[in-house]
Amino acid sequence: MPGPSNPKRRRNKANGKKQQQKRTGESSAKPSTLNGKLSPEIPRKTLPPSQQHQSKRGEQSAPLPASKQSRAVPSQKPPQRTLRSKVTPPTCVTDDSSYPPSPLLTPPPTGSSSSPLLDSQILYHNPESTSNSSTSYYDYIESYYDKYYQHITAATLKSSRTRIVPEECTDVIEKVLKKPPVIHDPGNGPRVRDVKGFLKSEFFAQMPAFDDPLCAEFAQEEVLQMLQTVLPEEVATILWYNKSRATSRICPACQRLYRLGDTLPDHDVGSEKASVGGPKPAPPQLRLEQQISGICSPVCFVLASFTFPGAIKGAWGKMAEEIDDQSWDLLNASDTRARSQSDTSHALGMIVRMTRLHDLGLGQLCFGPGEVEALEVDHRHDDESCSKVAASSALPAS
Repeated sequence: MPGPSNPKRRRNKANGKKQQQKRTGESSAKPSTLNGKLSPEIPRKTLPPSQQHQSKRGEQSAPLPASKQSRAVPSQKPPQRTLRSKVTPPTCVTDDSSYPPSPLLTPPPTGSSSSPLLDSQILYHNPESTSNSSTSYYDYIESYYDKYYQHITAATLKSSRTRIVPEECTDVIEKVLKKPPVIHDPGNGPRVRDVKGFLKSEFFAQMPAFDDPLCAEFAQEEVLQMLQTVLPEEVATILWYNKSRATSRICPACQRLYRLGDTLPDHDVGSEKASVGGPKPAPPQLRLEQQISGICSPVCFVLASFTFPGAIKGAWGKMAEEIDDQSWDLLNASDTRARSQSDTSHALGMIVRMTRLHDLGLGQLCFGPGEVEALEVDHRHDDESCSKVAASSALPAS
């Protein structure tokens, strides 16, 4: 016996049958036939042969389904091409070195457009005249580029004529550039070419040692003026520099620049030989002579003592109280030959004599012979008293 009727269940059954019929109808539907005229073909971009081969293989391997083929119906209306109502003016050229816009691709500008570099009234031809014949158009192109490059050339010449440095300063700059360097290095150590220019340089020249009492006394300008009355200006300046500086020295003979304690190379670079057992130690007289007079090597001391060769060995690296009487007499022997003040050998001999004294012999210029002897006696008494005080302080207290 059938149960009560269920209207909801019947409705669901009917809906399911309709959906099933719809699905079977879609799968068995035939492609619809197209009526009407097709629009003209749109030109397509041609691809390279390799890409064309790949596209053909893709079309053969994966064809479109029937449902998508039926939907891909071309439009019956032909495509509308938009035309430009207004022609855009050429871009403004801002850089003088940039290339001009091509007249073949860029039409003449309108009256409203303006270029800061190119004058449109001069450079551009009338478009009506260019459309008449090809000859006038090529003339227009030629005149276009001619005007452009004339403008570029004029701008370049104008910029090249502008001077970066004022004309009144060129003389000073040329003098500085043509001036030889103050210091020159031939390969065996720096040499001072210009002593005045060297003293003006804050980088190379050492400042006077004002903390040392003796160097502070020699650093006065009055001492330099007194030395210039006895010696040539350059030699006097070198001697004044050596006595007023703590460690920096300029050799009076070869003008080598060095510091006390430096290991200096030989003057003859080509005669360097490998010595057995390494380099020999410098004699103590060399260090003492560098501190006393600034003469840098034994060769330079022989050159400076050329006028009194007998006193070379006895005076090298020694002060007046350390030199024996015979060497001192040879050192202070009067020169019978007439020499000028600018004679180099005479000036170097004077440096060797003067540097054996603690005051460089300047006391004889300021005081008489009797006053100099009295000052020397007082100096000896002061030295003896200082030595006695030092000896008494060294004794142990009883």
